[in-house]
Amino acid sequence: MLLTGCATRSGGSSSERDGPERNPPPHLGSVPDAVPRLDPVRVGGPNKPYEVLGERYEPLKGDVAYAEKGLASWYGKKFHGRPTASGEVYNMYAMTAAHATLPIPSYARVRNPSNGREVIVRINDRGPFHKGRIIDLSYTAALRLDVLHGVTSVEVRRITHAEIRAGNWVKPAGEPVPVFVPDAPPGGPLRETTSPAMAAGDGVYWLQFGTFARLDGAEGLRQRVAEADLSLLPLLTIVREAGRHHLRAGPFPSLDEARATAARLRNAGGIDASLVEKR
Repeated sequence: MLLTGCATRSGGSSSERDGPERNPPPHLGSVPDAVPRLDPVRVGGPNKPYEVLGERYEPLKGDVAYAEKGLASWYGKKFHGRPTASGEVYNMYAMTAAHATLPIPSYARVRNPSNGREVIVRINDRGPFHKGRIIDLSYTAALRLDVLHGVTSVEVRRITHAEIRAGNWVKPAGEPVPVFVPDAPPGGPLRETTSPAMAAGDGVYWLQFGTFARLDGAEGLRQRVAEADLSLLPLLTIVREAGRHHLRAGPFPSLDEARATAARLRNAGGIDASLVEKR
C-alpha cells in the first residue's frame, strides 16, 4: 500500500526543507480546536495495515480508547496543499495531525505537560515514522501547544465516538489551565518514548551540540546542524533545563551508536558534539 502525505516524507529532494512559511497568517494562536463529530470510519483505504521504511503498522479498529505519552513533531510548508493519507488536502493552518495507527478520520486531545496547554485535532494523515515520535502536528496545533521550537514530549488521548455522543469531551467553560507537575525528578529522562529499543539499555544517550542562555542562540546552532545531514540523527531538539537551552540529538539506545553518529557528523559537516547520558 502506498500512502500519500506523511508517509512520503522520507523521500524527495534533500534540498527541500520543511518549516514555516515566510509570512504566516496573523492570530493563529486564536484558531479554535477541531470540533469532534461522528465521522464514518471506512474499512480499507488509509485504515488498512501498511508498511513504511520496513515497519508494519496496524491501524486501530472499532471505537477503542487510546492514550499514550511520547514525542510530538510538526510539519509545514513542504506538505502544505498536498494530499494527506485521508485524501484531504493538508492545511498547515488547520487543527489537524498525523498518527500512525489511530483511525482516519478521528479526533484526539493533545496536551503539552510542560505548560498545561491542550488542543483537539482531527487525525487525517499517517505518520510520523521516526522512532519515539507518536504524533505529527499541523503548524497551528504546534504553535498553540508551544512546540514549534523542537520535538516535544506530549500526551495524546483519542476522543471516542461514545464520548462524542455523550458530549463529555467538552470541558466546562472557564476551567483553569492545569498546573504542570513533573513526572520525574531532575536528572530523570529528558523525553518519554514508546520505542522498545530506547528502554533496552541501562541509560539513554544524547548528543549535545551547545548550551545557551538565550533561545535564539540555540536556534541558530540548530539551523547549522540541520544544514549538515539530518539523516544521521534520530531527532534534533532544544531542551530547557535549569534556565538554559541545550541543543541535543537523540535518544540513542546505546553508547556505541551515539559515538558512531557523533563521528559521522564530525566527518560530514565538521559538527562537534558531547555525550550526555540520562538514566
